[in-house]
Amino acid sequence: MRPTLVAFTVLLALGAAAEPPKMTADELVKKNIEARGGTAKLRAITSIHTVGKVRVGGGSEAKTESWGVAPDKYRSEFSLQGMTAVQAWDGQQAWSISPFGGRKDPQKLSADDGKALVEAADLTGPLFDWQAKGSKLESLGTEDIDGTDAYKLRLTQKNGDSVVVFLDPDSFLEIRTVNHRMVRGQEQVQTTDLGEYEQVSGVYFPFEVGRNQIDKVEINVPVDRPFAFPTAVKP
Repeated sequence: MRPTLVAFTVLLALGAAAEPPKMTADELVKKNIEARGGTAKLRAITSIHTVGKVRVGGGSEAKTESWGVAPDKYRSEFSLQGMTAVQAWDGQQAWSISPFGGRKDPQKLSADDGKALVEAADLTGPLFDWQAKGSKLESLGTEDIDGTDAYKLRLTQKNGDSVVVFLDPDSFLEIRTVNHRMVRGQEQVQTTDLGEYEQVSGVYFPFEVGRNQIDKVEINVPVDRPFAFPTAVKP
C-alpha cells in the first residue's frame, strides 16, 4: 500500500520538529557562555588545576595533572612507572621534558610545536571573548555527532589555525572540538570528544576529555608548579 500525502506530511513535520532550531553564530556563543556558568563567573577564573588519569597500553593507568594561570600560562604532567613527562607554556616560550623518549632534560619547543599548549592556556576556551582575541567566527549549520544533531561553529585564529566546535543542541555545551593547526608546513588535525560535565564553583567543566578521565577540577587555587623554562639547564 502506497503512503498517502497526509502520511508524507506527518513524516515531514516530525522530521522538521526533530531538527534543532536555526541560530546565528552569536546566539550560539551566548547560549554556550550562559550554559557554562555565565560571563561573570568565567571572567573571574584566575587559575585551573585538574587531576585525572588515562589508560595506556597493557592495561596500565597513567596519572595526568595540569595547571593553568590566566591569562597565558599552562603546564601539564603525565606520570607513569616513576617517570613524569612535562609540557609547559609560560606566555612566551614552550618547553617539555620527555623521559619516555629518552630526554630527561628540558627542551625548548618551536612555536609550531607549542601551539597546543598556547591554546590550552586559554582557560575560558576559544568561544569566550572571541572578538577580543582577534578570531573570526562562523556558523556551519549542524552535523551528526554520534547520533546528536550538533551545532557546528568554526573559529579561525589570527595565525590562520582554526577550531571547529560542536555544541549539544539541548545543553549548548561543547561535545567535540576539532583543531586544525599548521605545523612545519603540514596541517595537523586533533579531534577531542568532551562529556560528563560537572559544576565546579558555578562553572561547568567536562570530566571526560578525549581519553582523559578527570577526577578533580579546582579553580582559583594557589599554583605550586613553575611555568618558565628552567634557567639552570642549558637549552
